[in-house]
Amino acid sequence: MNIADYRILRTRAGFIAAEDRGWIAVAGQDRADFLQGLLSNDVVALSPGAGCYAVCLTPQGRMTADMYVLAQPDRLLLDVDRGVADRLRERFDDLVFTEDVRVADLSAGSAGFGVHGPAAREVAEALSGPAAGAMAPCAHRALELGTAAGWVARTDDLGIEGYRVVVERPAAEALQRALEAAGAVAVDRTAAEAVRVESGRPAYPIDMDHDTIPLEAGIADRAISFDKGCYVGQEVIIRILHRGQGRIARRLVGLTLGRRDGAEPAPPPRGAAIFSGGADVGRVTSAVRSPALGGVIALGYLRRELADAGGASVEVSSGTERVPATVTPLPFVPPADRAV
Repeated sequence: MNIADYRILRTRAGFIAAEDRGWIAVAGQDRADFLQGLLSNDVVALSPGAGCYAVCLTPQGRMTADMYVLAQPDRLLLDVDRGVADRLRERFDDLVFTEDVRVADLSAGSAGFGVHGPAAREVAEALSGPAAGAMAPCAHRALELGTAAGWVARTDDLGIEGYRVVVERPAAEALQRALEAAGAVAVDRTAAEAVRVESGRPAYPIDMDHDTIPLEAGIADRAISFDKGCYVGQEVIIRILHRGQGRIARRLVGLTLGRRDGAEPAPPPRGAAIFSGGADVGRVTSAVRSPALGGVIALGYLRRELADAGGASVEVSSGTERVPATVTPLPFVPPADRAV
């Protein structure tokens, strides 16, 4: 990790190419009602300029994607992981029968950057005007860069204040120059990952995948509306909450790794086993060396009984050894006041 890049994210504004993101446009008069039955959050309630974070579930309540839903005047724009964009478009296309709905994948023709840090708001304002300063999470507005059209949306991807800025692909270099002129600095992904894990922010498909129930990942408060009508996967969510009193078999937790023989361990790989009393009790999903905490931290899933036991001691597989670790409340590093 470049520690200078980490400091930029914590004290200024850094930007990263959004190469891992895709964008799907859903247009037509029935677009909101159509997505209302497929996504976990309240899409119908969105007015132009507003947005929400949501997940798309299987009938078994497992995640197929998470996304930011942005309500633009003539369409709903879905900001999703690039790896699932085409599959999601195909699924939505297959579900359109008589509805006035048109689905298009804009990923190939669009380019974007994530801008993160305490000064990210000022960078967004420089690009799109002062109204960006009042943006709520997932709110967005149009952006014009020369003759290229685009948008800026608040996403807080790393758990600190952050924005996604997207334009038509031919204007990508011009957008990068505009970000630099506004004071943002290009940073590497390892620094961004350190901030994200310190913030306890799960990412799809790293910490959440096709086996994850949203309640396990701790995203229900952001991703699920409990006041809307039916959507795919809702029965499973409601059954867990009401019949099971919210009990789930596993839960995403923070882990602070200790030292072995005085040496700091390397961050364990994704999928590294977690043990308690010799029993395999979970898996690591993300791990980094935290500059703020001066050691290795991780996100991972643990059995409910250990996840609910604050400060429980476990061991994490690291190469041929097992490293002691402590279950730690999330976030490891609380966000600044401006982040949501």
